[in-house]
Amino acid sequence: MPSGPGKFYRVAIVGASSLPGKELKQVLEDRNFPASDIVLLDESVMAGTLTEAGGEPTFIRELEEDSFDGAQFAFFAGSASDPERNWAVAQRSGATVIDMSGALTAGAGPAADAISWIPSLASVLPPAPGKIGNGSAMRATYSSPSAPVIIACTLAAALKKFETHRISVLLFPPVSERGPAGIEELENQTASLLSFREIAQPVFDAQVAFNLVARYGEGSATTLRDMRNAIAREVARYVAGRAPVPAIQLVQAPVFYGYAFAAYVETASPSPTEQIEAAFAGLGVKLAATDEMSPTNVSVAGESEMQLARIEPDPNTGNGVWIWGVADNLRLAATNAVRIAEEVIARSTE
Repeated sequence: MPSGPGKFYRVAIVGASSLPGKELKQVLEDRNFPASDIVLLDESVMAGTLTEAGGEPTFIRELEEDSFDGAQFAFFAGSASDPERNWAVAQRSGATVIDMSGALTAGAGPAADAISWIPSLASVLPPAPGKIGNGSAMRATYSSPSAPVIIACTLAAALKKFETHRISVLLFPPVSERGPAGIEELENQTASLLSFREIAQPVFDAQVAFNLVARYGEGSATTLRDMRNAIAREVARYVAGRAPVPAIQLVQAPVFYGYAFAAYVETASPSPTEQIEAAFAGLGVKLAATDEMSPTNVSVAGESEMQLARIEPDPNTGNGVWIWGVADNLRLAATNAVRIAEEVIARSTE
């Protein structure tokens, strides 16, 4: 928690026991966000769970109608049903709503007025105007995009100044995108395969251990096609004709954390790789030094920014280049959400 003079804010985290919720709490603390206290909320089955916030022991509370009383910020980091049912309650309580689930931009009605925002891209792709409750910036509703959306939009923003024929992005989602159940399934499948036992696959309905998967089994509640289409829609909505929209494909990787991607970019005329690399400056991207190894899922763990390898020309296409990058999926998304809150505070004090 912050120390010294200044205004402090009560923060509520809905879905506090989820992977994004836990990461969000950690990012708030690491960035010394000016929180007077952090209220951890979740469904009744998780209520009473002992945890800590700001170095002090606390309990996860059951989400109820008065849970947002006195809160200036309400983060929704759990399932999509939480903001769908409770965003208006939080807003009426006077909180600025920041949704990390994507539910508010995917729905209809007043919730669809949520402002999707990636602060690191504000200089190139500022957030589209949205409706703000009672004319107060502290009453707005925001949507903080997921890691793959941030990745694709960052590529679009950086390449905006170039005349591109195509941008294709192959994303490799980690199993943590499916929550603790996805992590547990990869762990169990790995152990079973090494022990020559039959594997269980209740989440993916497919072998994800030691494998690359372009399609889940029929028993999976979520399909890779649905995930891809949702990412593509949100990217197109955010870019909104202001930059080239990347083509997107997903392949499930047998990794726990870290969203890796390979992007192919073809421009109308030859563009030196140094110029393309320079276009990422100021967009929340770390570029590997010439003598550094390319980023990996392991090397980006705990890092808040998207990281890129040195850009390489395609050997057969004169105007084509390849971009390899990785981001900590949980950290990148949580940091973006906290940065939205920081920007709201900064604008309210101007």
